[in-house]
Amino acid sequence: MQKVTRLFDFPYHQLENNSLEKALVTKNNGKWEATSTQEYINKANAISRGLLRLGVKPNDKIAVISMTNRTEWNIVDIGILQLGAQNVPIYPTISEDDYEYVLNHSEAKYCFVSCTEVLEKVLSASSKLKKLKDVYSFDQLENCKNWDEVIKLGEDSSNQDQVEEYKSQVQPGNLATLIYTSGTTGRPKGVMLSHDNIVSNVISSEERVPFESGGIALSFLPVCHIFERMILYLYQYCGIEIHFAEGLDKISDNVKEVKPDVMTVVPRLLEKVYDAIIAKGTDLTGIKKKLFFWAVELGLKYEPYGKNGWLYEKKLGIARKLIFSKWQEALGGRLTTMVSGSAALQARLARVFAAAGMPVMEGYGLTETSPVISVNQESGKGWKIGSVGRIITGVEVKIAHDGEILCKGPNVMMGYYKDEEKTKEVLKDGYFHTGDIGEIDADGFLRITDRKKEMFKTSGGKYVAPQILENRFKQSRFIEQIMVVGEGEKMPAALIQPNFEFLYEWANRHDITLGENSDIILNERVISRIQEEVDLANEEFAKWEKVKQFRLTPEVWNIDDGHLTPTMKLRRKIVKEKYIHLYNDIYGY
Repeated sequence: MQKVTRLFDFPYHQLENNSLEKALVTKNNGKWEATSTQEYINKANAISRGLLRLGVKPNDKIAVISMTNRTEWNIVDIGILQLGAQNVPIYPTISEDDYEYVLNHSEAKYCFVSCTEVLEKVLSASSKLKKLKDVYSFDQLENCKNWDEVIKLGEDSSNQDQVEEYKSQVQPGNLATLIYTSGTTGRPKGVMLSHDNIVSNVISSEERVPFESGGIALSFLPVCHIFERMILYLYQYCGIEIHFAEGLDKISDNVKEVKPDVMTVVPRLLEKVYDAIIAKGTDLTGIKKKLFFWAVELGLKYEPYGKNGWLYEKKLGIARKLIFSKWQEALGGRLTTMVSGSAALQARLARVFAAAGMPVMEGYGLTETSPVISVNQESGKGWKIGSVGRIITGVEVKIAHDGEILCKGPNVMMGYYKDEEKTKEVLKDGYFHTGDIGEIDADGFLRITDRKKEMFKTSGGKYVAPQILENRFKQSRFIEQIMVVGEGEKMPAALIQPNFEFLYEWANRHDITLGENSDIILNERVISRIQEEVDLANEEFAKWEKVKQFRLTPEVWNIDDGHLTPTMKLRRKIVKEKYIHLYNDIYGY
C-alpha cells in the first residue's frame, strides 16, 4: 500500500483502498453529477499533461478562484500539484485591488475561474498583471477559454511519462500551495504550506474523527481556506463521498437532498440555523409550544458522557423522540457529526445541537498551522464543551508567560512568501506565535480566551477581551453582529448591527410599525428593547468589562462592503472607520 506523503497521493490512496463511484458530486443544471475516483485521477492527469503543453513547470504558480466548491476545483488542484507546481487559491469576494496584488505577488502564470463574476474581476485587473498568460473558466462563458480546453490538450497521453517524472521529484517538504490570508488589516500575506504541512495535519486529524468509508459529506465552506481544503483531503483519505453545495443560500435544500453524515460548519451558520428553529418554535401554540421549549431548555443543560445523570438522559430520550428528531430531519436526517472552526463556538450551541443528536466537534487552528492544532473528539472522553479539544498527535503547544499560544510541529508553515521580516515576527525558536491567548486545563484541553491583538486597555488600565463579550451578546436574537470598542477610553461600548429580520417579526407581534433600517435604529422602542438584552448580557461580566453604551448601525455587515473577512471575522479597523461618527458620539468627541 502506497503511503500518503504528498497531497496528490490522496486520490490514489482512495482508488487503492476505497474506490468510489461518487467521489466528487456537483449539481449542474438541477442534476447531481458524480465523478468516480478513477475519473477524478484520469482527469487530473489530463490537466497535468495539458498544463505541461502550456509550458507549466515545477514551482510555477497557478491561481484557482471559485465562487462555490465544485468537482473541477479538486481535479485542477491535483493536476497542478502533480507537476510540482503550486496551487494559489484566492477568495472570490476580495476587492479588485487585492486580486491584482495576489496575482502579481504570487506571479501566477495561469488562472482558473468559476464564473462571469470572478472573470470580470480578473479581467479588470488584467492590464496590470505582469505574469498572467491566460484564464480558463469552469462555466461555459463566451469571453473566456474553457477548462475543457486544457483537458483536451492533455487527451494525448504521450507525455504522461513526463508527468510521472515530475511527480517522483516532488518531496514532502516541497511547497504545495500559497494561501493568502484575509488579513483584518493591511495587504494579504502569502502563507507557504508544504505537502507535509497539510498531509501531516490530515493524518493526525483522522485519528479524531469518526469518518467511515462510504459516508457522505456536504461541502460548502470556502475551499480557498485551509480548513475546508484540509477536510476535503481528509474525506478523500477516509473514502467519503463529497457533495458540493450550490452555495450558502441553497444549503437548506442541499442538505435535505444529500442527507450528509458529516459537514464542516462555522459558528455563524449554526447561530442562523438555531435562530430559524427557535423562530418556528415561537410560532407554535399550546402543548406543542410548551414541549418545544421544554426540549430546548433541557438541551441547553446538556453535558457529554451522561454527566447529568440517568433522569436527565431519560428526559433527553423523550425530547429527542418528540422534538429533536424534527431538527435532524431538517438537516437531512443522517447528520451525526459537525466539525466547527474559524471562530469561537458559543457553548449553548454546542450543548443544544449535541442534545439534538448532532454533536459539534470544535477545533482550533490557523492558516499558518495547516490548520488544526487541536480538536475535540466524541470517543474516548475527548470532548469538553467550551474547549477546542486536545492537541493533535505530533504537534506541541506551550503557553507563553503572557498567555499567548505557541505551536511547534510538522503542520507549521514554511513562512510568508517573499516576506522574511513578517516570518521572523511570528516564527521564533521553532515556535509559531499564534496571536491567540489561551490555557490548557488539567485534562489537557485547550481553551481560547481571546486574540492577543484584540484585547485592549481602558483609560482606567483594565484589560477587556472583546471576543468573549461579543460571543455572549450575539446570543440575543436581536443582535446579528457586534463590535466592542473602548481602547484607551473610559469604558467599553459597542457598535451593533441589529437582526433586522427578527426585529420585523418582533415589531409585528407587538403592533409596532417599523420603517426603513435607517429609521429602525432610531426607534425608541427598538433601542429600549436592545438595551434590555445588553443589560442581561452585562450581568455576566465584571464592572469594568460591562458595555455602558451602544449605537445601532443601519447597514447589514457583510464581506462585500468590508465589514467582515471572507471567514466572517470582524475587520475591526474598517468597522470603526465606517462608524466613526457613532464612536465619536458615544465618547463625546
